[in-house]
Amino acid sequence: MAALNQPSLAALPPLALYIHFPWCEKKCPYCDFNSHQIKEGKSGFDEQRYINALIADLETEIPNTWGRQVHSIFIGGGTPSLLSVVGMDQLLCAVRARINLEPGAEITMEANPGSVEVEKLAGFAKAGINRISLGIQSFQDEQLKALGRIHNGEQAKTAVQIALNHFKSVNLDLMYGLPNQSLESAKADLETALSFQAPHLSLYNLTLEPNTYFANFPPKLPTDDEIDAIFEQNLELLTKAGYKRYEVSAYAQKDQECKHNLNYWRFGDYIGIGAGAHGKISYPGKITRQVRERHPETYMQAMETKGNALIEQRDIDAQDLPFEFMLNALRLSDGVDTSTFSERTGLPLSVISKGLDEASKKGLLDENPSKLKPTALGLRYLNNLQEMFLT
Repeated sequence: MAALNQPSLAALPPLALYIHFPWCEKKCPYCDFNSHQIKEGKSGFDEQRYINALIADLETEIPNTWGRQVHSIFIGGGTPSLLSVVGMDQLLCAVRARINLEPGAEITMEANPGSVEVEKLAGFAKAGINRISLGIQSFQDEQLKALGRIHNGEQAKTAVQIALNHFKSVNLDLMYGLPNQSLESAKADLETALSFQAPHLSLYNLTLEPNTYFANFPPKLPTDDEIDAIFEQNLELLTKAGYKRYEVSAYAQKDQECKHNLNYWRFGDYIGIGAGAHGKISYPGKITRQVRERHPETYMQAMETKGNALIEQRDIDAQDLPFEFMLNALRLSDGVDTSTFSERTGLPLSVISKGLDEASKKGLLDENPSKLKPTALGLRYLNNLQEMFLT
């Protein structure tokens, strides 16, 4: 590929806010996210100190996004539901005072089904959270124990019911391909989830990620053929129940897609604050990425002493933009309008014409010229499809 000129954006994309909460009661053996187990014998974490750091961090981004409206907020982790209701209310009030938040914006919080946290859900709703994502993973005690989860099946069911009573939208995270999981047990898990009629479900295949306990001490997992059979079973059950697979791992009832995640897949912008948070901010002539200090203590110290916790801030090279865009957009079952490529990258569509032709010939990409849309085969072999746009 010949050298590309720097991007030129006619308009800036939608903007979201991601807030990272880095602590958990227990580090799960499969988890490779930036989460840190609360040390035994400690009182937990310094909530006020961390909230102060988050607010100061957000203030550093105001000049970079001046005048732009924020369309969604996602509070992830870690286990954000470990925050007190008072702390959550203080944080959201501070955010609203500093950014132009769209009226009725989607505000999501991740939570675990532990009984202590469930009691706080009503308070979180009053603080302004209107969408909750519950890390269920399984409703079966044996599987939860194998995954190192701190809740049991009954606590998971209770958490789902309480969440549905208090929040406009609820997502249930489930995993499949679990240690020694059979087709029947996978079906039972999904049928339990479907019985609640939650508006959104996320299903993830358990993978052994580097630098996790499971990577070093791998459990016995189903074979690839068994995992394929579970996936096909899941897809059939979800389709019959009225859920649409709108993203590789996400299924929603009508008009219940996660707006925040859709912004990621459509190559929108997002401010990322908190320990280890990533951000993407566009300007008329460049697109930047940011990374913050990863460890919570180092992050808070950086905010307190330097007023800034960035460890990386770089402009995305024009050569890399096509792949970064397609890496995200091709996760969507409906894809994106062809025009979105130039709108979000500032580059002509011609720079990916070779990849588009190759993917179409292999049946991985829909031939509709107005869409960048994977076929069913393309979604199945998504990694192969995405790799076609590396050069």
